[in-house]
Amino acid sequence: MLRAFKNSVATVLAVVCLSGLSARSDDIPTLDVNPVCRGIAMQGELEAGLQQTSFQQCVQSEQSVREEVKKEWSTFSTADKTHCVALAKTGGESSYTELITCMEMARDVRKLHENANSLPEQNIPPAPVGHRQPTSR
Repeated sequence: MLRAFKNSVATVLAVVCLSGLSARSDDIPTLDVNPVCRGIAMQGELEAGLQQTSFQQCVQSEQSVREEVKKEWSTFSTADKTHCVALAKTGGESSYTELITCMEMARDVRKLHENANSLPEQNIPPAPVGHRQPTSR
């Protein structure tokens, strides 16, 4: 019984370690876009008035976005890549569109924070009504 437990623990640890190797942030992930494209194609067929997107059109669009991700991959931080890849793979419907949107938003928010931190406090525009005024750190 103890031997079986040790073997199962060793197997789990090996799987965890190996999966970590293939998910390095330097590697552009390979996402399975088929489930999300099936859903998009089905939704277009079911709802009147929506522009119909075929499964093939969706897959082609996702592959185009993947090429865009390839071009920009090195410009994103390791933390953003790691976070956004995990997010894109959550829920079983992976999408390169979701991945690049996540990484672009994270990068842009970081730039906004850097720019705000470099402004003298008197040059910070007033916060919109109902929002807290930003302060320098």
